[in-house]
Amino acid sequence: MKRVYIITGVGGHLGNTVARELLAAGETVRGFALPSEDITMLYGDAVSIVRGDVRDKSSLEPLFFGLTPEDEVFVIHCAGIVSVASKFDQRVVDVNVRGTENVVNLCKEHGVKKLVYISSVHALPELPHGDVMHEIDGFQEDAVIGLYAKTKAAATQIVLDAVKEGLDATVIQPSGIIGPNDYGHGHLTQMIINYLNGSLTACVEGGYDFVDVRDVADGVIAATEKGKKGECYILSNRYIPVRELLNTLARVTGGRKITTVLPLWFARMTAPIAELYYKIRHESPLFTRYTLYTLTSNARFTNEKAKRDLGYHPRDIGTTIKDTVSFLTRERKNLFVKRRVIKRLP
Repeated sequence: MKRVYIITGVGGHLGNTVARELLAAGETVRGFALPSEDITMLYGDAVSIVRGDVRDKSSLEPLFFGLTPEDEVFVIHCAGIVSVASKFDQRVVDVNVRGTENVVNLCKEHGVKKLVYISSVHALPELPHGDVMHEIDGFQEDAVIGLYAKTKAAATQIVLDAVKEGLDATVIQPSGIIGPNDYGHGHLTQMIINYLNGSLTACVEGGYDFVDVRDVADGVIAATEKGKKGECYILSNRYIPVRELLNTLARVTGGRKITTVLPLWFARMTAPIAELYYKIRHESPLFTRYTLYTLTSNARFTNEKAKRDLGYHPRDIGTTIKDTVSFLTRERKNLFVKRRVIKRLP
């Protein structure tokens, strides 16, 4: 008998962080990544990689090759598209919903010991400002706003329905993930990059609950052993205003403070232009109509259940920002060296 951890989305921000922690603990990891995805950050052949697309169930099958009913198999389903775009995108539905359905079906077919599904707090119906949001036991697309939220709600319900059919599964609902190891430069990482290169000159009012990716990874791994069947766990930190986030960034780096605050009416008016601009640059847009909605929504979540059941404990945002800046600085130096080496090759 052997214990194997299968991670979909192993090249993503959370996926590669979970993989790193499991490898450091001496565990066996199999990862699932897109055919074109660069996953060199996972250190060569330390992880057995299967290439494919979660929308194609047959491409997921090799993840289970060579495993027996006696093996303890834990599937951590991180793969998904985090979309802040305003326009409808069928890919988001296909990956987040149908992809999850494929993973769930394979878990049932292969009798895995545990599925840990990475949902999101966005799948929770928003309560009025001032109210604290807790875990719920049923999800509906119509109860949430935005394409991403709707797909995560639908996918979460697919997982919970499978639990009723006998699958041992636990749902993890992180808040806004931030931190090192984001090689894909998601929305929050791009904001820090823009600050570091001097292109971020203004911010908007509002804020959200931002949580360190390493704390979420710890919670995910704890859920494989301690997560209760059919239960959801919110992995949050605390509400952090955008101004505090940027002031912390200035303090950590010794850089300038962002003092220009754009009125929300102006940000909403120019959001479509900003989306087009960043699309042309192949970067995550900082402000879209959906991110502006998110930054002004109720983002008060409790993580008491995760603390009680999983031993969850989020770290200070200052540490997260400092480590993220260090990661991006190292990444920039490594890329510079790589480019010089390539340039010298015959």
